[in-house]
Amino acid sequence: MTRRTRVLTPLAIALALVTAACGDSGSSGTGGDDAGGSSASGDACAPVAGDQLVVLEDDLGLQNADNIVPAVTTATASANPALLPALDAVSAALTTDQLVELNAAVDLERQSPEDVAAAWVEESGVTDGLEQGSGPITVGAADFSESTILGNIYADVLDAAGFDATVRTVGNRDLYLPALISGSDLQVFPEYLATVTEALNAQVNGADPEPVASGDVQATLDALRPLADQVGLTFGEPSDAADQNAFAVTQAFADELGVTSLSELADACGDNSLVLGGPEECPTRPFCQPGLEDTYGLQFAEFVPLDAGGPLTKSAIEQGEVSLGLVFSSDGALAQG
Repeated sequence: MTRRTRVLTPLAIALALVTAACGDSGSSGTGGDDAGGSSASGDACAPVAGDQLVVLEDDLGLQNADNIVPAVTTATASANPALLPALDAVSAALTTDQLVELNAAVDLERQSPEDVAAAWVEESGVTDGLEQGSGPITVGAADFSESTILGNIYADVLDAAGFDATVRTVGNRDLYLPALISGSDLQVFPEYLATVTEALNAQVNGADPEPVASGDVQATLDALRPLADQVGLTFGEPSDAADQNAFAVTQAFADELGVTSLSELADACGDNSLVLGGPEECPTRPFCQPGLEDTYGLQFAEFVPLDAGGPLTKSAIEQGEVSLGLVFSSDGALAQG
């Protein structure tokens, strides 16, 4: 089935939310002013060029858990008992590797989000045995391809569960979260666990509250649900699929060192030969260089200012200009060829 995605006109809503530091896409963001590095004393972990990127496992949980999680207005969830189970079925089936492939199909292969979503729903078997409901449901999506894909997946699955679902694209979180809370224009949204947790934390507790999200999925969900209750939202189960900060190397680099995780990288790279690439603010942000140093004990010969998970960083890794760089874990460029 091919769905037409409609764009919601700007909403007349006062923007009172402060988004989490992670960024609108759900990815844990970096920010700051300074960049720096130290002199290299070896070459064991110097950059290795290659045409395939691979993410190293964040095995000590440096990054917040930005797993995909369904957000539903509590009134809608209560009135439609079949709705959350249908969305939870998506969560049970979707993985980060699949999300990478879905993004690659849209961003690299130029397929439509609607067609890509429909194909995943059909191939996954996620609609088998769904409890049936009825009535119109509006599923929101932010204005980037991953969110549009996820919104269409949710809508297709809800259609299979007997609902009449429509997808509307509604800009960034400052626009769509108030609309979702009001429930008048949106009833369902594919959210990012840690980012929406901190957004609601700020909504409920004021600007700059003590952070409650972490790299622990269950602990973050437990922190989210009481906050959601206060604004009339209900959250389903998080999926294994996540869009968060990640650190990538070339497959050739990983194979040469025999590493698959950041801890293994730290064990292999004690000679200060690593070159790190990322946004200019990376050296001052806890999810970037300081986090790598404090959590994993990594040491760097140099930091190269590039961009936040964008084409400059990915190109620099591939061309052997940096050993590892900050990317997003669901980036289509990580798809295995």
